[in-house]
Amino acid sequence: MARESNSTHDRILAAATTEFAEHGIAGARIERIARSAQTSKERVYAYFRSKDELYRFVAARELEAMATAVPLEPKDLPGYAVRLHDHAVEHPQRLRLMQWGQLEMASDTADGDPYQMIVQGKIEQLRRAQEAGQLEESWDPADVLVFVSQLATSWAGQVDLVPAGPERSAFLVSRRRAIETAVQQLFPRHTD
Repeated sequence: MARESNSTHDRILAAATTEFAEHGIAGARIERIARSAQTSKERVYAYFRSKDELYRFVAARELEAMATAVPLEPKDLPGYAVRLHDHAVEHPQRLRLMQWGQLEMASDTADGDPYQMIVQGKIEQLRRAQEAGQLEESWDPADVLVFVSQLATSWAGQVDLVPAGPERSAFLVSRRRAIETAVQQLFPRHTD
């Protein structure tokens, strides 16, 4: 469907991103998305046939934005983990949106699923780094990706444990160092 000149499509996407991040997929309501986007439910369904289709579109867009902002660097996994941590702290809505999808949706194994394409691309990138001698070969590349990603985002999701106010910044710098140290011990930087 062609985009309307008043960017209804963009308003729907912005409203859906917020709605899914706050309420998850099951808790999200098309009525709230439409109201926030200043449009009707019918218009939302004109663009997206279902709530799941809308979520998948929004999640794919957010995941692509994250992958673009924080490209995987197999030769420097500690640095990658720190950059991913910083991005997740800076964009908590994006991280929550991804987590809701992991909790509520079955992984789509169909060809063309954006999430699977990005994950498989990163796993292949890690595999090539192993073959080139840039990364320890004894690890399964999928394990490397999951472990580094979980360490990198572990503090971003702990909003109750991160202090507010002036001590927040120093606390996050300390967590950053801890993440970098942990990943460095598991997957040391490759030096040419």
